Parts: sequence; C-alpha cells; structure tokens
Amino acid sequence: AVNDDDSVRAVIVTGAGRAFCAGMDLSGEGNVFGLDEQRTPGLSDMADLDDPAIAAVRDTGGRCTLAIHDCRKPVIAALNGPAVGIGATMTLAMDRRLMSTSARIGLVFGRIGIVPEACSTWYLPRLVGPSAALDLVLRADILDAETALAVGLVDEIHPGEDLLTQAAAIADAWTRDRSPVAVALSRQMVRRNATLTHPDVTAFLEKRKPHFHGRASEMPDFYNDWIADQP
Repeated sequence: AVNDDDSVRAVIVTGAGRAFCAGMDLSGEGNVFGLDEQRTPGLSDMADLDDPAIAAVRDTGGRCTLAIHDCRKPVIAALNGPAVGIGATMTLAMDRRLMSTSARIGLVFGRIGIVPEACSTWYLPRLVGPSAALDLVLRADILDAETALAVGLVDEIHPGEDLLTQAAAIADAWTRDRSPVAVALSRQMVRRNATLTHPDVTAFLEKRKPHFHGRASEMPDFYNDWIADQP
C-alpha cells in the first residue's frame, strides 16, 4: 500500500505506547511459532515465497524485513521504548535508526535457545561488522541507548519528546523537493551494491584504495562483438 500511495514520501516506524516492540510472546509451551513441524523445505522450495505450500513454515519476521527492504520509500525507525527480539531485528533493514535516550534494545535470542530471525544475520554484520555482530548475538544483552549508539546498532539518540520530530526532519530532508523515482532507485542501488564483492566496492567499504586485477589486454568476451557493432 505504501509503494502505491504517492502521497507518502517516507515511512516512520514507532511504537504505540511505552514500548517500540517487545517481541513475540514465547512463554507458552510447545510450538509457540505455530509452524508446520512436519515440513522440512529446502532452498529450492523457497523459489516462490508466496507459494501457499510453504506458508506454514515461513519466517513471518523475515517477510516483514523483506517488505522493508523492497519498500520504494525511505523507512526510518524511531525507537521510543524497549525493542526486543523482532522489535530489534526488524529495524536493521530500515534506513535510519533513531532511539530514545530512555529506550532499550536487545538481540536476546541466545538467552532463550533460539537463533536470530527476520534476516538479521544478513543485516547485522553489515551495520556493525562481523565481530561486533557475533558479540551482540552471543552475549544477548539488552543495551541502553548510549551503548547501542557506540556499537553502531542505532544512528542517533534523542530525548523521548524530540524523537518523532527528529525522525520527521530526516524524512523531510531526504524527500522534500526530491524526485520520488530517484529516491527509490538510489535506495535500492545503495542496498544492492553493498552486497557486491567487486574490488572497488570492497575498497570503498574498507576505506582503502582499490586493487584492480583486470587488464585492458584481457577484455570480456563480449567486447569484440560490442565494438564490431559501432559505426
């Protein structure tokens, strides 16, 4: 709906009440996720993510993350209170994370014997680095705002009363008098190119000069056909 509504320039996600999102209630016994434990699909079964046959085993948190990833509008998190479990992991796919100075955030999966969900093991290392990501996952601590900022889990911290104002200011700065098409394409270009391992991209991410190994004498196979078509 957001992608099709041209009156929406950006999305700000925050909590209604004192918490941002406290995560799923796992206090019950047995299959608390409600999954079909008789099915054991492989990667090939996931080619069509909307296939009803795999609906009973899909990670719904992951579907939320993928929707955020594919959004055509910038998505900004405004963590007004506790963000635990899916409340923390879903923010990793957002484009900017603001946190109240009184809020807390935790990747607490290790405390309850489960692994991180919602594509978080893809996003987290790209935000904080592999070493810090593993430390956050294995310690499973609940962090205060200052600590979350220091480790790179959030981008800004603000007093609670200023949080939404600051989030709206970012949304406005990113989208006012900007081409919505250019914003959408730029967002996807940055996200997709961040996953590439080409020497120039890797060097940029590691803040060093690139080391290119290709030679002009070793052009790709298509090159001769390409220049042959030139006038």
